[in-house]
Amino acid sequence: MRLIIAAFLGGVVLFFWGFVSHMVLPVGEMGHGMANNEDVVIAALKEGLPAREGVYHVPGLAPDQYEDEAASAAYATKAVANANAFIVYQPIGRNGLDMGPQLGKEFATNLVSALVAAWVLSLGAFGFGKRVAIATVLGLFAWLVISVPYWNWYRFPLDFTLGAFIKAVVGWFLAGLPMAWWLGRKGQ
Repeated sequence: MRLIIAAFLGGVVLFFWGFVSHMVLPVGEMGHGMANNEDVVIAALKEGLPAREGVYHVPGLAPDQYEDEAASAAYATKAVANANAFIVYQPIGRNGLDMGPQLGKEFATNLVSALVAAWVLSLGAFGFGKRVAIATVLGLFAWLVISVPYWNWYRFPLDFTLGAFIKAVVGWFLAGLPMAWWLGRKGQ
């Protein structure tokens, strides 16, 4: 029960931090932008991409062409001379303002991740400060293994990557505070 309560406290704080970082502070919007001519881009997506959901690289090189010197050279020339895009594509859209289901999933994943963090924090006889530090490092770890490779390999913008750093590290620091307090209480 001790872990469940710690996870609930951490999950609620993490969820609230997500709200603050996106709706109050500019952190959640770092690196995001709008198309200059959205209708042209939408039409180009419909025409240029398959009618199935996926992640697309433009320009792209299929894995079976990696060893083909001519295809690799043509790709390299095109990639250097043109704009590059990493596209998360959904041919059938959804209303981005209808956030109910997304908020539910976010809260659920915050609770589950806080449960994992609470379990880690409970593994040793750590004091309050060390528990908070461990929770913060868990946020740093998540950022290092997800956001940094996206910046490195998929060319996510640096400001987007730094925003993800702030969101993860500050979020887990804040979530670590009530979790460390609860797990360190005497007489549980």
